[in-house]
Amino acid sequence: MKTHRLAAGILGTVVAFVLLVAGTLIAKSRTAPVEATGPAVSSADLRIKDAQIEEEAGGVRWGLTAEQVLIFDAEGRTALRRISVKVFEHDRSWTIVGEEGDLFHATRNIEIRNNVVVTSSDGLRLETSVLRWQAAERRLWTDAPVRLSRDGAIADGTALDVRMADGSTILAGRVRTIFNGPGQ
Repeated sequence: MKTHRLAAGILGTVVAFVLLVAGTLIAKSRTAPVEATGPAVSSADLRIKDAQIEEEAGGVRWGLTAEQVLIFDAEGRTALRRISVKVFEHDRSWTIVGEEGDLFHATRNIEIRNNVVVTSSDGLRLETSVLRWQAAERRLWTDAPVRLSRDGAIADGTALDVRMADGSTILAGRVRTIFNGPGQ
């Protein structure tokens, strides 16, 4: 008889505990989420809005514009939002735009991500989701799908590697090309 009462007491305690946990979960899931009223909290050492930087080196002039710049000194990195880079060489110019990116202080390497589009004054257009610049090697590359287009010709690949030192360009992976003549 005592074992039946003990078993019933344990069962009652377990059922009460389960109901309490279920009630708490239901109550928490029905409360409205609270949104922050101020700007997003960031651990950045410096925050700059609407930044513009211009520089000239080695006969190349370039300018960078970003809607937001977050500098993280401890990481040696600068985060950029809504980026536009204009590069002016003696015989042509380039414009590079992207949603976000990072500039790494020690190496001066740059990575631009999300809806990256490069256009040149001679009609070349490059589209990809990520584009990286390695300053020491003077290398522009991506391991993401890429599309190159110019004068009706289109080339799609899964990676791109441009070496500025020797002028080589490699469109890698499964490459697909379409050539349309003028007026087609």
